Formats: sequence, C-alpha cells, structure tokens
Amino acid sequence: MKAPQDIIIRPIISERSMKDMEERKYTFVVSKNANKIEIKKAIEELFGVNIEKVNVMNYTGKMRRMGRNVGRRPSWKKAIVKLEEGSKGIEFFEGM
Repeated sequence: MKAPQDIIIRPIISERSMKDMEERKYTFVVSKNANKIEIKKAIEELFGVNIEKVNVMNYTGKMRRMGRNVGRRPSWKKAIVKLEEGSKGIEFFEGM
C-alpha cells in the first residue's frame, strides 16, 4: 500500500470549495491511480477525521499552444470528501 502523502497531493482552494466547506465537504487533488477506498483511508490517517462519502472526478488535460508547438496540460484527479456529522473539521482549512 502507498503512503497517504503519495495519495493526497494537495488541497484545492477555490470559491466553490470554500462554499462546500459549510456542508462539511473538502476538495483535494489526488493520485491518478488511487481509488475511493485508498483516498478515504489516506485522509482519515492524515487528518484524523471520519469520512462518510468520497466522490472522485477525472479531468483530462487541456490542449495548449505556444506558437507552432502544441502540447497538453497534465491530466489529474479530484476527490471531494464529505465528513460524518460527529467528526471534527480538517484544521488545514479552518483558517481560510
């Protein structure tokens, strides 16, 4: 099994993710080959919270041009986790 730090790459801080925090939902960029069970265990271990539900979305990288050269941004995976009612919040997001 991979380390939790390899599964959870970084949190997503945006207007929508801040609004979702009121509903006890937190958003993270996760490893592309991680599944819902691994994501749930990693967040529970890193932050010491209880997770009710995990939603996962795959994003394809956009095509970009620089002059004649055509490239692509990297593809990535986003996870939105919902905490259980009795669980404490994630302290990283509390000061935002």
